[in-house]
Amino acid sequence: MRPSSLRSPWTRAAVAGAAAAGLAAAGLAGVAHAADDQPPLPVTITGPDRVDLALDGAEGEPGRPQIELGLTGPGEYDPDSDTDPEPIPNSGYKVTIDATALKGFAKVGLPDSCDVDGLVAVCRESSLYPGDIHNPFWDIRLDLLDTAEAGDHGTIKVTGKGEGLEFNKHTVDVLVGGPELLKKKLPAEPAGFRPGDTYDAPLGFRNVGSMPAHGVVLRFAGTRGLSFPESYDNCSYAEENKDNLIRYRQVALCTFEGEFLHGMAYELSEPVEVKTADFALGDIFTYGFDAVGAEAADELRAGAGHRKGTGRTLTLEPVESGHVGDYSKYAEIDLPTQNTYDLDLTGARVAGEQGETVTVDVRMSNHGPAWIGSLRAGGEPLGFSVQIPEGASVVDSPCNPVNDESPSEYLCFTNTPFLEDDARTFPFELRIDKVVAGAKGKIALPDHDNPWEGDPSNDTGWIVLNGTGDEETPGDSGGGTGGPDTTGGTDATGGSQTTGGTGTTGGSDTAGGTTGGTSTAGTTGSTTGGTTGGQSPQGGRGGVLASTGSTVLLGSAGAALALAAGGVLYAVSRRRRTGGTAA
Repeated sequence: MRPSSLRSPWTRAAVAGAAAAGLAAAGLAGVAHAADDQPPLPVTITGPDRVDLALDGAEGEPGRPQIELGLTGPGEYDPDSDTDPEPIPNSGYKVTIDATALKGFAKVGLPDSCDVDGLVAVCRESSLYPGDIHNPFWDIRLDLLDTAEAGDHGTIKVTGKGEGLEFNKHTVDVLVGGPELLKKKLPAEPAGFRPGDTYDAPLGFRNVGSMPAHGVVLRFAGTRGLSFPESYDNCSYAEENKDNLIRYRQVALCTFEGEFLHGMAYELSEPVEVKTADFALGDIFTYGFDAVGAEAADELRAGAGHRKGTGRTLTLEPVESGHVGDYSKYAEIDLPTQNTYDLDLTGARVAGEQGETVTVDVRMSNHGPAWIGSLRAGGEPLGFSVQIPEGASVVDSPCNPVNDESPSEYLCFTNTPFLEDDARTFPFELRIDKVVAGAKGKIALPDHDNPWEGDPSNDTGWIVLNGTGDEETPGDSGGGTGGPDTTGGTDATGGSQTTGGTGTTGGSDTAGGTTGGTSTAGTTGSTTGGTTGGQSPQGGRGGVLASTGSTVLLGSAGAALALAAGGVLYAVSRRRRTGGTAA
């Protein structure tokens, strides 16, 4: 497993995208092997630029590597794809890790998978894929020798070589007893804090290292429901991952010159204002300081997509250090914790003759005001059950049966985020094997207490076949009525919820159906969004039946959740991808 904490926002791993883009521009994507008259394929070695080792050995968990080196192969690959990329044929290559410059002050744990001779490791590989997810990676652990002193430093040099391949040269600067900046912990959400309110974040750090920091950079970020109304002239602002709402961040980078002494604490001259949107719920604000010199700071601020701030200058001021427990390596908070959304399930009333096939549109809507970000869970799917009315069988559906023994009960899944004005349709094609007057099938969310569900009364819907009009359908706030070929599909307000285009969100799964629905709400809001419906990660039968309310959605890999309808216990799992969400 690759620990995401090793991927600093200002490491050279960022150049991976440039390498892939350059390859695509040259028309080389998918090339099996570089011919003699073609330029070599670019391969990018990635990893941190710098590691600071504390003299007290507290720079990381015991035994955990501080350095992870990886490769970004040529070509483009979608990390959210359900299929693995094709390998790039090659005649083999080697990556050399040279840590001889650390001799005298550090013990270097080089990768066991490589040929190690002293402080040099040669890693021979043939596996190479587009992107970085499936490629080899190598962990390095550093421990200080008793002879180490503050100020000791050296550089790890990483190079690669292979026929038809061109590797960049990567270096990792290692410093002993350098500045180590712990972040001031964020105060809890104030009592009575509500969506639309502004959180005042007092940001600061304490230098617990053995050396002063000559210049620092502050990076703070917020997810879709957060924004920063104030602008400062020593900060730059950008949006990251605009096409993926799970990873989307509004980001600020602020630079501060000067010397920040070890053992001292510093705080901003004023709190950073974090504005919450009316739809915000469990959005994430995070920040951190890093000891970066003026030249490197200017390079960061000049990054693509960054715009310079205007207004007054944000400054850092020395303060009383306070208790050491007031500071930590990481600082973040979820805002707001108090909001509600309204998930609404609707079915339809349909009539037909024996042997006839009719279409029933089952719909899940979110009437807001909050979105369901599922940010902490990485976008766990929402699930609900559908019972097929007596006398009917399923010809086709976007969902899958609970099991072979229960063909009359289906599970449907849809991806999160689920926006505050979204609606998704799940069409069921039903064959009427026998006409049963007033046959009903219940559509239901999991039965549990949900403090974020604003209106539990509409969490149930119904499919009615050949109804008489006297059937009781508690909880159904919508659904159509009509003749044999009428499937309804209106929402609770009696009209279409389309607010911004129609996007197909399902796709074929391995079981022969689809596991998403059709979104009729688009992705309106303050940012652009990605796909709004979607496939269950396991082709419809898998996925996680998530809590319908918790922003840290119930359910994770291997979780077992019960649906009230039928009382069946389902073991569900989700394939996890490597990497994390960089705040």
